[in-house]
Amino acid sequence: MPRDPRFAAFLAVGAAATAACCAGAWVQAGPIAAAWVVACGGALIALYAATTALRYRRIARLSELLDRTLSGERNVSFKGMGEGELAILASQLDKTVSRLAVANEELEAEKRALADALADISHQLRTPLTSLGIELELIRKTAATPEEAQRVRDCGRMLEQLQWLVSSLLKIARLDAGVVRLERRRVDVPALVKAAQEPLAVAADLAGVAFRTHVEQGCSFMGDAAWTREALTNVLKNCVEHTPAGGSVSITASEDTVACRIRVEDTGPGIAEKDLPHVFERFYHGTSNPAHRDEDACNPSGVGIGLSLSRALLVAQGAQITVSNASPAGGARFDLVFPKVTV
Repeated sequence: MPRDPRFAAFLAVGAAATAACCAGAWVQAGPIAAAWVVACGGALIALYAATTALRYRRIARLSELLDRTLSGERNVSFKGMGEGELAILASQLDKTVSRLAVANEELEAEKRALADALADISHQLRTPLTSLGIELELIRKTAATPEEAQRVRDCGRMLEQLQWLVSSLLKIARLDAGVVRLERRRVDVPALVKAAQEPLAVAADLAGVAFRTHVEQGCSFMGDAAWTREALTNVLKNCVEHTPAGGSVSITASEDTVACRIRVEDTGPGIAEKDLPHVFERFYHGTSNPAHRDEDACNPSGVGIGLSLSRALLVAQGAQITVSNASPAGGARFDLVFPKVTV
């Protein structure tokens, strides 16, 4: 039975009209004429109901085919709709879906080509960068004055940041190309937080920034440990780089019946309100803090790669990451949420 309320209204109108005509025929020509009116009216109503029901079934079939197409099924045909306007509509939909499929394949091919090109460039850059690092170390050992040694160390620091940028671009290229395969296993959060901090221990110590950790024992979630560690390390790296000496970066984690939640907060100047909606956008460079303007200018990680990579890695696992300011006085806050259920 069609769900359109107009269908029932039309049937009710037809039945009422038939009843009125039947009454008029009974008065004017007797019961036989009234019976013929009822028979003809009933036949017309039945014919209308049958043809309408058939049309609605065809529309439902068309809707089902569209749903299958939107679900990613490729071999869907809109043929077999018979004649009439629905057949014309089905033919146009068939052509549209075919063109969209071709366009989608072309876009996927272009995306893979772009990702491959970026990956090739990243690979080609790694060799000279590694050689440059070795040469800088040799120059530092033979530096004639402390000033020259300091300059070489500064060059080495910037080289490390550039190597990090190249590595991040390569990972983003792999994500865009769809070649990253994420595991789904039980991830121990205390071990995850410890592993995410380790690569930043020296940098944080040199910057005078302390890590403060408050993680519930037994806290865990289902996801990919390696890539989640990469995402969390990038968040921590961003916080360390924007926290002044003497400050701290705190990591808290808890688990409830709905999700596992990891919060990262720093004691830095915070994020400008106009930059908050764009923090995770790729290559977005926000408003620089005057106290760190010179540092940000030579810091490749400040061009909007690390946080963008973190969000991509987390979203690919079905997790979420949001950013806000811890208080009006400052301090950036990142909330990572790993849901246990899908609503």
